[in-house]
Amino acid sequence: MNFNLTEEHIMIRDAARDFARTELLPGVIERDNKQEFPQELVRKMGELGFLGIMVDPKYGGSGMDTISYVLIMEELSKIDASASVIVSVNNSLVCYGLEAYGTEEQKQKYLTKLATGESVGAFCLSEPEAGSDATSQRTTAIDMGDHYVINGTKNWITSGGRADVYLVIAQTDKDKGHRGINAFIVERGMPGFDIGPKEDKLGIRGSDTHTLQFNDVKVPKENRIGEDGFGFKFAMKTLSGGRIGIAAQALGIASGAYELALKYSKERKAFGTEISNHQAIAFKLADMYTEITAARHLVMEAACKKDAKENYDMASAVAKLFASKTAMDVTVEAVQVHGGNGFVKEYHVERLMRDAKITQIYEGTSEIQKIVISRGVIRG
Repeated sequence: MNFNLTEEHIMIRDAARDFARTELLPGVIERDNKQEFPQELVRKMGELGFLGIMVDPKYGGSGMDTISYVLIMEELSKIDASASVIVSVNNSLVCYGLEAYGTEEQKQKYLTKLATGESVGAFCLSEPEAGSDATSQRTTAIDMGDHYVINGTKNWITSGGRADVYLVIAQTDKDKGHRGINAFIVERGMPGFDIGPKEDKLGIRGSDTHTLQFNDVKVPKENRIGEDGFGFKFAMKTLSGGRIGIAAQALGIASGAYELALKYSKERKAFGTEISNHQAIAFKLADMYTEITAARHLVMEAACKKDAKENYDMASAVAKLFASKTAMDVTVEAVQVHGGNGFVKEYHVERLMRDAKITQIYEGTSEIQKIVISRGVIRG
């Protein structure tokens, strides 16, 4: 693996960094306070190609690699993890799922708009009784011949109240277990599809998270993704890529907090000198830097494996497990470096600490990552 960035990678990284600093930063605290979805900023990210970064240009995407995606995610997440998770879900779960497994008709109808940001996508797997246990789907999709009828509830759906296209995982034949699960494309506004109240969250408060209700929603047969019974495999395949995105988000949150702590430590004085000159603070900075460097290598390794079309299930799980822990460790220490100022909103690190926690939960909890990793280790 060669981790040296190409000129194109550097250009993409710098574009994302500039956008984050000039567009995301000015209103990020206010959006967090108000739980305000960054609608206009999402449109701008679409125009920059961030929402379909890995999609083939023939479908309106940027045609870039996973390394480019990781670089964008890190830079956006340094400033606003609420904005970056919209990018992550749209790219890793929705666009990837449709491009890899959808029909040509599905790609032309949905992927082209998702890749340009004209539409926003949501991925609907989690339920009240089926979070980490994705096989226990209570949402049902009854085959009615030329269409399916979907009933059930989906929880904690990112972009749930703002999306136009929803990929919904549902049980068609309970007797078949995970082989009786299918994935469907549901459009906003379909009769019987209702969006529930917005969740009041600890972190990523600018991200729009909702419960969704499906009451006899008729979905055309042509909106099923893949063959009958493909839904569980579809969900697992897309989530492996999604873990790379969230690992990059965690890396960005940690990097952003570290940069703020380093800057503050060189400005704040105590006992007659900058606090960075005190070993207690200097060692914190050393630990933060070391963890971030290790996390970055793991995220890049997973991205390289995906781009090389190698199996990246283990690599993405390792990257997410470690990077999300790093995000928590580093943000907590960044608050500590700031002292009392770290506890107030204007210094940003308290928000980054709150945002960090979700990276250990969504796209598979840290405990689920350990299951994936341990099974891979045991199988050899």
